[in-house]
Amino acid sequence: MSGGALLMWDEAVTGYDFGSGHPMDPVRLALTMRLVEAFGLPGASGLQVVPGSPAGDSTLRLVHRSDYIDAVRRVSAAPRTADGSYGLGTEDDPAFAGMHESSALIAGQTVGAAEAVWRGEVSHGVNFAGGLHHAMPGSAAGFCVYNDASLAIARLLELGAERVAYLDVDVHHGDGVQTAFWDDPRVLTISLHEHPRMLFPGTGWPEETGGEKAEGGAVNIAVPPGTSDGGWLRALHAVVPELLRSFRPQVLVTQHGADTHIEDPLAHLAVTVDAQRVAAMVCHHWAHEYAEGRWLALGGGGYAVVDVVPRSWTHLVAIAAGEPIAPETMIPEDWRRQVYARTRQDAPRRMTDGREPLWSGWEAGYDPASALDQAVIATRRAVYPAHGLLP
Repeated sequence: MSGGALLMWDEAVTGYDFGSGHPMDPVRLALTMRLVEAFGLPGASGLQVVPGSPAGDSTLRLVHRSDYIDAVRRVSAAPRTADGSYGLGTEDDPAFAGMHESSALIAGQTVGAAEAVWRGEVSHGVNFAGGLHHAMPGSAAGFCVYNDASLAIARLLELGAERVAYLDVDVHHGDGVQTAFWDDPRVLTISLHEHPRMLFPGTGWPEETGGEKAEGGAVNIAVPPGTSDGGWLRALHAVVPELLRSFRPQVLVTQHGADTHIEDPLAHLAVTVDAQRVAAMVCHHWAHEYAEGRWLALGGGGYAVVDVVPRSWTHLVAIAAGEPIAPETMIPEDWRRQVYARTRQDAPRRMTDGREPLWSGWEAGYDPASALDQAVIATRRAVYPAHGLLP
């Protein structure tokens, strides 16, 4: 493996635009890339920036039904004809001109990064425009049209991968990826999310553990609303490393939705950019410890588009590039001026929220009165026996 990292970027991904007032504002992608550039990450380290190619129909059909792809193409050409069928033209997923083209580009970028990682051209691939984890085989859902994460995993399997692990730390359940591989023992899906009783899509209960052919292949850690850095990182560490050690993936695919943040308007966790950075660091570590260094990292949700998303995903890119940014680092003034010019919002001054995330490890014991620990225990009891592990 040659090492280094690949960042997929094409300004055309900002065409993935559901319109004015929609939470999924593509400015978050542009501002992230400008911050990556402001820190000099492209070319300064082992980071290559590549535009990628749109996914063709044969690739999209690895996960999505042909009639759905045809429907996306139709409403992409004539958005006003969308009537809600196939999940297109809904409040969450309004149809827009070029919907197929921009969605296929994001999907193709993620698949291309997966191919480069599998072939050993790079160790790590990043597509922060990706992570569209709610799209189903036959419908759009939750701001997601094509499920690039599922498509990348399906392509890895097609290329000969025998075990792929998917870890999703978005505040919402990674339901589309779980659905795509529900009965496939070659794929382990793990989702750490706010409890489904409180949040879209209402799935991701610990009892959802995979189909008959893949018992234990779906893992869901549903944490209580209000969970902050310490509890969130405790839950992550209390479940994930033991399962990865048991499963022995050849590739680790991670989804880094930034909507766990305390400032995110669509959810109820209290996580900081500092804890999100720690999660990216440990995913990088786990890729090297359990997956031969092969790591594909994706974006996802995140609707605090100035204060949170650009910082969180710039940390992710920097970690993948082997050039992590210290949290206390001042943000370049030029970027802050660009933010104000585009959004009329004041940008943050540092790459930190001023927190130093601390958490207690599971090995020290658990508190049966803690709602967070109860959530972890529910997950361990549901899936650990299928992996030959003690809950």
